[in-house]
Amino acid sequence: MCASSILAGGTTILKIMHKKNIIPELLAPAGNFEKLEIALHYGADAVYLAGQDFSLRNLSDNFTIPELYRAVEFTHSRGAKAYIACNIYSRNKEQAGIQSFFNSIGSINPDAVIIADPGIVLTAKKTIPHIDIHLSTQANTTNYNTAQFWYEAGVKRVNLARELSLKEIHEISSRSAIETEAFVHGAMCISYSGRCLLSSFFTGRDSNRGMCTHPCRWKYSIVEEQRPGEFHPVMEDQRGTYIFSSKDLCMIRHIPELIKTGISSLKIEGRMKGIGYLASVVKTYREAIDAYISNPESFFVQPQWEEELDLMYHRDYCTGFYLGDHKQTIPDYKNKRIGMIHSFIGKVIECRPDNSIVVDIKNKISTGDTIEILRPHGASLKDVISEIFDKNANPVPHAQPNTHSILKIKIKCNPNDIIRKAY
Repeated sequence: MCASSILAGGTTILKIMHKKNIIPELLAPAGNFEKLEIALHYGADAVYLAGQDFSLRNLSDNFTIPELYRAVEFTHSRGAKAYIACNIYSRNKEQAGIQSFFNSIGSINPDAVIIADPGIVLTAKKTIPHIDIHLSTQANTTNYNTAQFWYEAGVKRVNLARELSLKEIHEISSRSAIETEAFVHGAMCISYSGRCLLSSFFTGRDSNRGMCTHPCRWKYSIVEEQRPGEFHPVMEDQRGTYIFSSKDLCMIRHIPELIKTGISSLKIEGRMKGIGYLASVVKTYREAIDAYISNPESFFVQPQWEEELDLMYHRDYCTGFYLGDHKQTIPDYKNKRIGMIHSFIGKVIECRPDNSIVVDIKNKISTGDTIEILRPHGASLKDVISEIFDKNANPVPHAQPNTHSILKIKIKCNPNDIIRKAY
C-alpha cells in the first residue's frame, strides 16, 4: 500500500502535506521473493533487494538475474518501487564483474541502485544512466555539504549516516536538493555507519563486502597476560559480556518528528530476518505513518503498535542517535529478548470457499489450538482450528513443520497473511 492508498477505515490519505513535510515512503527489506511478497502485502511503498554478488548481505538468499527481473516486475505490478543494492567497497578484480552486473540489470529497470563506493557510482552513471542512484549509509554522509556534493555528482538520494540527530537530518534535508533516507527500525552495527573490521580480523570475511559474521554479537571476556586461560567477564554477569552488541533501533514513537525533518524515506533493516518479523514491522510502521499523515493534529502512539513490536525477538530497543541521548547507544548486555514473543506458525498460501486455508507450516500446530491471523489492515483476528488435513485431504491431529497443511477455521483471511499461535 503506497502512501496515497486507502486506510483500513476507508479514509483517503492526503496527497499533499505542508511544504516541508513530504510524505515519506516506507522502505522494506526483501532478502528473497517470499520476503518481497510479504513486505508488499503488509504495506511497503518500496523494497530493497540484491543480486548474488556485490551487496552487503551476501549471506542472505538474494536473487539471480532472472529472479531480479521477476522481482522488479512483480514489485511494479503492485504499484511499488524496487531498489537493487550494489553497495560493497569493491576491489580491482571486481570492476569487470560490476560492469557486467550493471549491463544485466540495465534492462530490468529497477527504480534505483544503492551504492556506497564512488567508483561504482561512476560506473553506474556510465553504464545505466537511466537508473537513479541512491547512496548507501556506508558512505557516511554526515553533513549538508557532502549531501550536496553527491547530488551534484548525480546521486538522487542519500541514506544518511546513522550517527545523525533529527536536527541534523532536518538541516541536511532543508539545505540540499537531494532526497534523504534513514533507518527507523532494526539492528544497528557497533561501528561507524556499519563500516566494521571485526569480521575481517576474526574470520577473514569482510563485512564491508557483504560477508559479515556479526562478531559484535559474540560473547567476550578478558584475559590478564600473566594468567593465561583465566577468562573474566568485563561486567558482573554470569553469561559474560557483550561489549560490542548494540541495542535495536525502534522509532515507532517518533514518526511525527521523523516526518517533520523532511526525510524522503523511512527504512527498515532486516534482509536476513524472517517473514514473521518483516510482516509485524512493516504493518506497524505502515499504520503509524498513515495515521500521522491522515490527521497530524490528533496523532498518538497506539498501544498495539508498541505491543506488536515488543512481542518479537529483539534486543532492548533504543532511539539510536536521533534524540541526542548518549544512553540510548550503550551496548545491550542482555543480548536477548526475555518474556513472551510471537509464536510464528506459517503463511497462508491459499484460501478456499469453505473457509479452510492452505498454510505453509513452519512450526507445529494442533487441532484445537487458537491461532492469530496478522492482517495487513486492522487488528489481528483470533480463531480456533477445528480440523487439520494433510495435503492429500487426510485428517491429521497436527500440522508439522515444512508441510502444506489445510486448517479449518471460521474467519476469512487472504494469501500471504501470517499465522501465529495466540496466547
